Amino acid sequence: MQETANGAPRAIIKKMTALSFRQAREIVVQKLREQVAPPTEQTPLVEALGRVLAADVKADRDFPPVARSIRDGFAVRSCDLPGSLEVTGEIRAGEGVHQRVGPGQAIEIMTGAPLPEGADAVVMVEHVVREGKHIHVSRAPQPGQFVNPAGAEAKAGSIVVARGERLTFPRIAMLAAVGQVEVPVFRKPHIAILPTGDEVVPVESNPEPFQVRNSNAYSLAAQVSRCGGLPHLVGVARDEYHHTKACIEQGLESDLLLLSGGVSAGKYDLVETVLAGLGAEFFFTRVAIQPGQPLVFGRARGTFFFGLPGNPASTMVTFEIFARAAVEILAGVATPSLPLTYASLTRDFQHKTGLTRFLPAWLDPEGLRVTPIPWQGSSDLPALARSNCFLVADSEQAHWACGDLIPVLLP
Repeated sequence: MQETANGAPRAIIKKMTALSFRQAREIVVQKLREQVAPPTEQTPLVEALGRVLAADVKADRDFPPVARSIRDGFAVRSCDLPGSLEVTGEIRAGEGVHQRVGPGQAIEIMTGAPLPEGADAVVMVEHVVREGKHIHVSRAPQPGQFVNPAGAEAKAGSIVVARGERLTFPRIAMLAAVGQVEVPVFRKPHIAILPTGDEVVPVESNPEPFQVRNSNAYSLAAQVSRCGGLPHLVGVARDEYHHTKACIEQGLESDLLLLSGGVSAGKYDLVETVLAGLGAEFFFTRVAIQPGQPLVFGRARGTFFFGLPGNPASTMVTFEIFARAAVEILAGVATPSLPLTYASLTRDFQHKTGLTRFLPAWLDPEGLRVTPIPWQGSSDLPALARSNCFLVADSEQAHWACGDLIPVLLP
């Protein structure tokens, strides 16, 4: 056994081959799906926004249950037109239908009202000329014009919101429409957040020039909350074996542990040593990306963990690519998101090949054009604060011209 700088035992940890970011992400998704069964609970529908549905919800009747008009106008028989028709009644939304359209007749109808028997089309009010109890229509409508047939939207018994889908406001509306006052959802996972390093001090402190405030804990907490987890700030692990061990043991009591810092090859980087001493299984220890190359993913005492690099950009990027997928699966999401899109560059861009790079950038409000933001490296928080996305530079391509399409990661 070797020793750490503070005399604690240092396990000899075999470094693994660096994976591509897609290979590493696939391992994360596979391991979580194989070994995680998130618990469920009931929640009132009014409080369900953003939660993940834990069971399929089916339509309790056809949608719509009867054929309905989708315009204000007149219910007609298409075979009677063009020509003049007698208006024999009116149907409003919210009332039953006890009328019938016969030959040469029309019934005035409002949007959402049920189509009367005999009618097979609706003519918009703007397309008729009315004189007393008669309307004149110059063109024949197609059968089915401006009619929403019974069951056209969903059939009774069909799945309208599926298990594993995050509840957006349209899905909330759908659940309300099928009578769901309470819904089964997956419990929000508890995510422990543990920055490491003697240089990290509380946010409210006045740091010395050689110290940094604990910004990573708060950025991670925001990222965790946004994708459906409950963040728990464990504290800061000092660069001392037994203190780091105690903090990690506390963090492993959560559903997932996110460590920030302490995973490089430095003399005081103790995270992997401590985890190995706790019997951890490491699935990968390096990923061919920048920032974020020394990234650790594994499991100890039944809990998955990520050892994220400690520079702010490294922590943010590696969470978005890898840890976000883990949190979403723990929250019950069926298909974890990797929000990549393409945008055209506003200027020429180049980088050194060999690593996939995730660099701060600004995507215009239309989502069409992206501008790289100058920065001083992965500790440059002001540059990150000016960005709203990460430009993704492929490991095998060195140059892009102004106007070329390039991948963009949307946080």
